[in-house]
Amino acid sequence: MSTRRTVVQALAAAPAALAFPSLALAQTGPVRIGYAMPRTGAMAGGAQVSQEPNFIMWAEQHNAAGGLNVKGVRRPIELMGYDDRSEVETTVRTYEKLMGSDKVDLVLAPYGSNYNFAVAPLANRFGYPLVAPSALSRKLIDMRLPYFFSMLQQPDQMMGALIDLLVAQGVKSVAILYMDDLFGLENFAALNAALKKTSIQVVERKGYPLGVKDLSPVLRTIKDQNPDAFIGITYPPDTILASKQSKEIGFNPKFFYAAVGVAFPLYKNVMGAGVDGVLGMGSWNPKTSPAAKAYFDAHVKRWQKEPDRWASGHCWAGLEILADAVAKVGLDRKAIRDHIAGNTHDTIIGKVKFSGSEISVPGSVGQWQGGDFEVVWPQGMATAALHPAKPAWK
Repeated sequence: MSTRRTVVQALAAAPAALAFPSLALAQTGPVRIGYAMPRTGAMAGGAQVSQEPNFIMWAEQHNAAGGLNVKGVRRPIELMGYDDRSEVETTVRTYEKLMGSDKVDLVLAPYGSNYNFAVAPLANRFGYPLVAPSALSRKLIDMRLPYFFSMLQQPDQMMGALIDLLVAQGVKSVAILYMDDLFGLENFAALNAALKKTSIQVVERKGYPLGVKDLSPVLRTIKDQNPDAFIGITYPPDTILASKQSKEIGFNPKFFYAAVGVAFPLYKNVMGAGVDGVLGMGSWNPKTSPAAKAYFDAHVKRWQKEPDRWASGHCWAGLEILADAVAKVGLDRKAIRDHIAGNTHDTIIGKVKFSGSEISVPGSVGQWQGGDFEVVWPQGMATAALHPAKPAWK
């Protein structure tokens, strides 16, 4: 476990604190907020794009304004962040320590579906609201944990939106490649359920393990079957691998979709002009709202790079919701939970409310167009019209 990352140390106590030090510290001391996040290991690439930079920038912005508004009193944020090394066991132990023995004021969610699946019941037991920006798991939603809130649209929504788009475009055949873990299997199941309602033929269904190094054999098999669409339920390294190897073998279907990582700046940097027309998971960009544009610009200024157009926006929206709850009800975690569950929230991705753990935002599809990642489906969320045929890889 890495050394604790502290964004701000506790401020010096005011003179009035001398008489009642413990009371003054409770009222004016730092708000201790803990989390575990992959800084190393297989999941670090996505986590260090979509979550931890946003956690740090959020704390910095509040501290620059005098601290987090805790029911009218500004208190500095002290982040307690640890490297979970992309290990579920380490993640669970870290949160158990943060909530059990450290007794932090609040926690921020871990990265990814597997990690949230492991931590959410623990947070529920300790009574800590967990606003998760990167968990896609219908199983987790169906656990009905009252303290868990998912900021992302779930597999049935995301895969349903994708199939609706393909049906509207007259697609006749698809090939599917999916990660063999909770995220991949749930999205694969949702995809199959959506396809059963259509006449689209599935010419290939193939799973692969985490850490795969070569997808070219299965991609060659898929290319030989000449599907109208390719669907990859992939993580960032595999998204890039499948795209690069498809380009190498000349596999260029009319619709090429991959999941996590397509909306990352790294994908555009690696693939260059070849990103044009690629579809992927994403539901916001700077055109979504003036607040989204302000967040985007602030992120670029702070980190000298763009946020991704997938979970970063939802991560920031979740932090907005948490901060608003603390401003309204203070640090009583049950009251925070009730505020989040019972209200509609104004965020950079629009108005958000929850039904149980599930966010109200519909499933969506994004597409690279001329260097920008646009929301193209559904039409009510679209920031640009769909380009209906992917150009050749460049």
